[in-house]
Amino acid sequence: MRIADFDLYKDLLKEKSGIVVTPDKSYLLDSRLTPVAKKWGYNTIDAMTVALRALPDTKLVKDIVEAMTTNETSFFRDTRPFDLFKDRVLPYMIEKRKTQGRFRIWSAASSSGQEAYSLSMIMKEAAAKMGSIRAEILGTDISDEILDQARNATYTQFEVQRGLPVQYLMKYFEQTDKNWTLKNEIKNMVQYKNFNLLTPMTSLGSFDIIFCRNVLIYFNEETKRDILERMSRILAKDGGLYLGGAETVLGITEAFKPIPGIRGLYSHKEADIELPGVTAAA
Repeated sequence: MRIADFDLYKDLLKEKSGIVVTPDKSYLLDSRLTPVAKKWGYNTIDAMTVALRALPDTKLVKDIVEAMTTNETSFFRDTRPFDLFKDRVLPYMIEKRKTQGRFRIWSAASSSGQEAYSLSMIMKEAAAKMGSIRAEILGTDISDEILDQARNATYTQFEVQRGLPVQYLMKYFEQTDKNWTLKNEIKNMVQYKNFNLLTPMTSLGSFDIIFCRNVLIYFNEETKRDILERMSRILAKDGGLYLGGAETVLGITEAFKPIPGIRGLYSHKEADIELPGVTAAA
């Protein structure tokens, strides 16, 4: 791909999604945009690029951005964050939200729904402890296509084998041919919405827990800071922010600080949160 063409897509992706594509990742443009070009009737990416320069179609731009959005995910991805949610964060929320009777969780860049549904299954298992407290989960993503997949909640054998405990598969899924579909009791616990992390977040309401795992690695530092600081304004003062294992707020923003004893979980800078059963070595 010519440098000028690479720069066109790089600038478009940065403007529309905040994603930063470096020259060493140019191969991704070829592999992910070739199907887009064919869908739009262009024989090559070069032909699509010419059309994009002449008169950019907003729907074509949307397809390009969606094609370049990374949708890698799995049920209970990395395991430990979900174990800590089940054993420490959820009991904390149940205790703190007794009066309000509900708490809200945001799964940002939720992809095809495995993260949000993993949380749903954990809370379904804890129904007796939650009592009348209601949990609301919102999953958001920039791709309409991937959100439709999440709402449909049908997964391949390969997808359910990646991290999903077999007892949950048997309990909460129904087999349809070679695929597996979540039962409504889990599916209905999550609402999905198209949302771009670069846009104002206040329309989403406030949250008690935000999962934004393995998302910030695709942005530059300025965009990371902006996203984190806007998230801090919609997160409850005693709430928590989950980031991926390779992500941190340190050196990026002072809006958050690590919660002692839990890697990857952050609170407001001024908050003093002690989760049940957590020690400095956890």
